[in-house]
Amino acid sequence: MRRWLGALALAGTVVLGGCLPAHGGDGDLTDDWPALREPQLFVPAAGACLPRISVVAQASTYDTVDCSRPHLAEAIHVGSFVADEVTDDTRPEPGSPALRTARGECDLRVREVLGGDWRSARLTLNIAVPSTSAWRAGARWFRCDLSETDSIDNTRPVNRVGSLRGALLGDSPLAHRCFDPKLIGGNLNYMAPVLCTEPHRAEFVGVYVEKDMSWAAFSKANAQVHRRCMSLIAAFAAVPNNNELPYRAGSIFYPPSQREWEEGDRGVRCFLWSDDRKLTRSMRDAGPKGLPAI
Repeated sequence: MRRWLGALALAGTVVLGGCLPAHGGDGDLTDDWPALREPQLFVPAAGACLPRISVVAQASTYDTVDCSRPHLAEAIHVGSFVADEVTDDTRPEPGSPALRTARGECDLRVREVLGGDWRSARLTLNIAVPSTSAWRAGARWFRCDLSETDSIDNTRPVNRVGSLRGALLGDSPLAHRCFDPKLIGGNLNYMAPVLCTEPHRAEFVGVYVEKDMSWAAFSKANAQVHRRCMSLIAAFAAVPNNNELPYRAGSIFYPPSQREWEEGDRGVRCFLWSDDRKLTRSMRDAGPKGLPAI
C-alpha cells in the first residue's frame, strides 16, 4: 500500500512541475502579444466593374466582377470630398456644395477615361457615397459610377461586357447620332435611333451647360433653352444664326433630372429637329444649301 501511495505522490509531483514557467518566461501575461492593427475604413476600388447599382456603398454588400463579364456599372474614379465643404455629422445631399464639387470631379475624370462627353452617348453617371455609419466613422470618399443605358429615353443602366475606357474614341456605337422621333398627339413620345442615311427628322448636335440658375427657374426657361440649342444647331450645321434659322430647323432638348441638376449636372442635350421634311444624311457642316430655309 505504501508503495502505491508513493507512486501517486511522485506522479503528482511531475504534474505540478508542468505548471512552472518555461523557457525563462517573466510571468507577465500582458507584454508578449503582438500589437493590434488600427481599424481600416472601407474605401471602394477605382477601375472595378460592379454587378449592381448603389447610391450608398457599404463594405458588407461590396462586390466586383471582371469587366469582361456582364456588369451594370464601372467605377471610373474614387475621390475625396473637400474638407471645408462637409461636416462630421451630415453626409452631403443633393444641392450641397460638396456634392456639386464631387460631381464636377467625376465629370472631368469620366471625360478623360471615355475620350469624350458622356452626355453625348447612351451613358449615365451616378455618384455613390459612404453609409451614414461609415461617414460618422470618418469615411469621406465618393465614387463615380458610369453605366451604359438602353436609349436617350430609357436611362436605366443595362448589362454590358467590357470596360468603357476609351469608349467614345472613334466611331462609337454608344454615341447619339440620328433619330426618327415618334409623336403622339403632337407631343414627343420617344426618339427611335436610326442610321443617318435612313429617313429621319432629328440629329444630336451637342451639349450646352447652364450655370447660374436654380431648378425652379430652369423648369420655366424653355424659350431660353431653345435659343441656346438653336445656337448649337447653327454651329453644327454651319448655317447663319439669324432670323432665317427657325425656317431651317427647330430643336428638341433633353435636360438633366431634378436630382442630377441639384447634384451639379447642368448639361442639356440638344437635337436638330426637322418638322416638315425627312433628312437622309447628317446635317453636320451641311451649310445653307444642305439645310435650306423653307
